[in-house]
Amino acid sequence: MKNKIETEMKNIVENILEDYKKEKVIDHTDIFDQPDTDIITDMMDKLLMIIFPGFFQDKSYKFYNMNSRLTVLIEDVMFNLNKQIAIALKQSPDNEDMDDKKREEEAERISIEFFKKIPKIREYVETDVEAFFDGDPAAYNKNEIILSYPGLYAITVNRIAHELFLLSVPLIPRIMTEHAHSKTGIDIHPGATIGKYFFIDHGTGIVVGETTIIGDNVKVYQGVTIGALSTRGGQRLKGVKRHPTIEDNVTIYSGASILGGETVIGKGSVIGSNAFITSSIHPETRVSIKNQELNLKSGNGEVQKTDFAQDETWFYII
Repeated sequence: MKNKIETEMKNIVENILEDYKKEKVIDHTDIFDQPDTDIITDMMDKLLMIIFPGFFQDKSYKFYNMNSRLTVLIEDVMFNLNKQIAIALKQSPDNEDMDDKKREEEAERISIEFFKKIPKIREYVETDVEAFFDGDPAAYNKNEIILSYPGLYAITVNRIAHELFLLSVPLIPRIMTEHAHSKTGIDIHPGATIGKYFFIDHGTGIVVGETTIIGDNVKVYQGVTIGALSTRGGQRLKGVKRHPTIEDNVTIYSGASILGGETVIGKGSVIGSNAFITSSIHPETRVSIKNQELNLKSGNGEVQKTDFAQDETWFYII
């Protein structure tokens, strides 16, 4: 005698297949019409090998000559990037009238333009490594930073994705930065514009929104949000500057929230931990939260009150 699952299986399959016919967004079934996330993350790993040629190994290739190895890597990424961009271009309403031949030509143009940006990306990443080493006394050497620091990984991926974003590539830049987000806990939108010598210390929980502009020599600690005041306008806010501008030489300590497209943090300012800022700050300003009274209770029940507010001491979680 058939068990209950065997009896019901035919109806279950028919019901699910019928549900796919309701033309919901999630009913899309052409898997070849979407960029392949596995290929994109593989490209991301190989791009890191191109940016840091002596730090990351690809076990698929065995070469005695570094130039030969890099040539194969570059050609591999170029081939796959070209294919993935051609697929991703279908996702943009601007390309709805593009035939396959035109889309392939556009993908080739974008791929070539992107690879011309690699030296610029490497120039910026070099400054980031310098900023990490200068800013972190716990760093043993620069190799340690390149091989193990999540902040450098996140910003390097962002610098790659940002160039693709500027070339109007749909989906792929976001897939790249969300992969970095999943690995590091650092969420930087590929649209964010970030200057040289950017230092992310610790990093977990950092959020940087799409229209953020960050200048040179900026240091950001864990748990910082550089975000929008409100997204209740939804798609009507697309293209509007919703996120702050952080000028040169600014330090933002842990837990601070800086919100709003009109908010500008002036050059040389220091934003203390847990500050909540929704309006502009003049250059060379120190922003701190006045410390609250701490109540300390010992084992015998004695309460000791300690007021740290009198000298407005700064507390940074580092």
